[in-house]
Amino acid sequence: MKKIFSIILVFALSLLHAQSVKSPSSALEVNFKLVNNGQPSYTVNYNGKPVIVESALGIKLKDKTALNANFEIQSSKADTFNESWKPVLGQKASIVNHYNELTIALVQKETNVKMNIVFKVYDEGVAFRYEFPKQEKLNYFIISDEETHFNLTEDYKAFWIPGDFDTNEYPYNETKLSEIDNAKLDKNTGIGMTTDLGKSRVQAPLMMKSPSGLYVNIFEAAVVNYPVMHLDVDVTNYKLTSHLVPNAIGDKAYLQAACVSPWRTIMISKDARDIVGSQMILNLNEPCKLDDVSYIKPMKYVGIWWEMHVGISTWDYAGSQNAQNLSSQDLIPTGKHGATTANTKKYIDFAAKNGFDGVLVEGWNVGWEDWAGNWKEEVFDFTTPYPDFNLAEVTAYAKEKNVKMIMHHETSGSVANYERHLDRAFDLMKKYDYPAVKSGYVGKIIPRGEFHDGQTMVNHFNFVARRAADYKVMLNSHESSRPTGYSRTYPNYIAAEAARGNEFNAWSNGNPPSHETILPFTRQLGGPMDYTPGIFEIKMSFYDKNKKEQVHTTLAKQLALYVTMYSPLQMAADLPESYEKRMDAFQFIKDVALDWDDTKILEAEPGDYLTIARKTKGKETWFLGAITDENARKTEIALDFLTKGQKYKAIIYEDAKDADWKNNPMVYKIRTVEVTNKSKLNLVLAPGGGTAVSFEPIK
Repeated sequence: MKKIFSIILVFALSLLHAQSVKSPSSALEVNFKLVNNGQPSYTVNYNGKPVIVESALGIKLKDKTALNANFEIQSSKADTFNESWKPVLGQKASIVNHYNELTIALVQKETNVKMNIVFKVYDEGVAFRYEFPKQEKLNYFIISDEETHFNLTEDYKAFWIPGDFDTNEYPYNETKLSEIDNAKLDKNTGIGMTTDLGKSRVQAPLMMKSPSGLYVNIFEAAVVNYPVMHLDVDVTNYKLTSHLVPNAIGDKAYLQAACVSPWRTIMISKDARDIVGSQMILNLNEPCKLDDVSYIKPMKYVGIWWEMHVGISTWDYAGSQNAQNLSSQDLIPTGKHGATTANTKKYIDFAAKNGFDGVLVEGWNVGWEDWAGNWKEEVFDFTTPYPDFNLAEVTAYAKEKNVKMIMHHETSGSVANYERHLDRAFDLMKKYDYPAVKSGYVGKIIPRGEFHDGQTMVNHFNFVARRAADYKVMLNSHESSRPTGYSRTYPNYIAAEAARGNEFNAWSNGNPPSHETILPFTRQLGGPMDYTPGIFEIKMSFYDKNKKEQVHTTLAKQLALYVTMYSPLQMAADLPESYEKRMDAFQFIKDVALDWDDTKILEAEPGDYLTIARKTKGKETWFLGAITDENARKTEIALDFLTKGQKYKAIIYEDAKDADWKNNPMVYKIRTVEVTNKSKLNLVLAPGGGTAVSFEPIK
């Protein structure tokens, strides 16, 4: 009897220390167990093969409490969840949220601290987070480190940018994990590297591909009241460790139970299309908290913006004078100021003539003479216009033309100043009927010592979205931390930049041709991106013969980006005169939709190519975008996504035969063919090129 009892006891202990949960299709499996004296750990298998081998979990607190060992399993609970929900704006009219869940309730033996680890397993990936219920003693705590590990089995090819706490505006590097080394980076490829940048630290999301062809993406979702997670890479053993961004005194996060961490996510598939098409990050966020979403509408806009980047005009009114000591009425104009009443009316006329929704104006308000790099506490008040910009006159003119104005708030990194003025700034917007604001965070953060990716700034970005919702204002943030699906909860957070955008092509070594083929696998997983496509004058020598910079795409690829780079807020970023010379190509920008009933990822390979088709919300029209990297590409696209029995007129905007992003980028051709869902399109993409197609039903 003793022998039988011991066997039963061992079996019972194994049940307590090992738990597993599979995805709905059973392709993915997560195994959790306590190892090494009660240390939480997990593994992830895909189709029976290990992807994440035994990896430790846990938290370290500032009081030296280590919540990464000496745990016992108090209980476990398995559940399944399957729903469909409708986003206010999105890539699909309805999103399926289907997963199996496992909750492990842990208690630490010595401290009696309770910590739950929750796993959600989808068909396309795994998510887990830490949850802290109300405690007997420890209810307020300071996190000093998060001990989350992702131990891989192979030397994956990785698409990465350095783990800079203050900016994600870098071009992507494509190397093996074993070759990641920030010390070897050309500093001209990025901006604002922090001195704390680790030799092998990268930003999430980290997109990877194994030698055997497995695609893995590590990211996070629902970052609320918590810092952004970066990843430290052990280049020898392919082990990744969470690295939370610190605040000014080195602490990572201040929490009060009951509370939760963000979700750590691992997307896994043999098909790259599953990564691009995943809605997992959105699904892991809380449902919409807004009662009224009637004001949240897609917008296509033009604006006073690109002309400053190419040097035609300036944001500032008075140049390099010591203008901060002068009143707005005493400023002496340089004559190059872009945001004038007359210039704004020109853009309003162009928007109205071509059916655009809005006009953005940057540089309208006092303060631009002394805004960048000076780390000043107060630069902008967000309410005082320059003398040559008449708010009332511009508003009346826009209303007459049925065009909405888009506000611009550049904070120059002085977040404390922005929050002090925020309500007055929104009051001004409501007075003049501005439905949306573009915010900017160029420069070091004030309060001093904080980082763009720290808890303080994450809270700020989310606070501005919530406060904007109180005023029924849509928000588009630039230079913010990258989104992690918060737009599901607050859909008025309509877009963000949070990556290296199109403007870098105007004044730096630019974005390589592969850049736009990587962003949908990385930055865009967390939410819509305001990439500002649509540049037609590809070479900057057009504006200044001494300039050598250029956009690293063909003109046709700039059109295709309106489909491949999802956003319900899209800018036609070039100057009106650039479009007026090529109205036949501009027609696609006028026609392309912003909100979608369905999205089909037809082809995908990170760093190489991407082809996406989308169906217009509430209509039978479809749009297709195909892009490639620096290599030319031929592809045949089956049109079986089109409605059966319906004929369509396909208008194809494509690279001319001799097009090339570097040597001949602006040549294109337009052809029209009749197609059905049984048809196939043969596409020829030039180096750095693309194809854009509109499908109009034939009645």
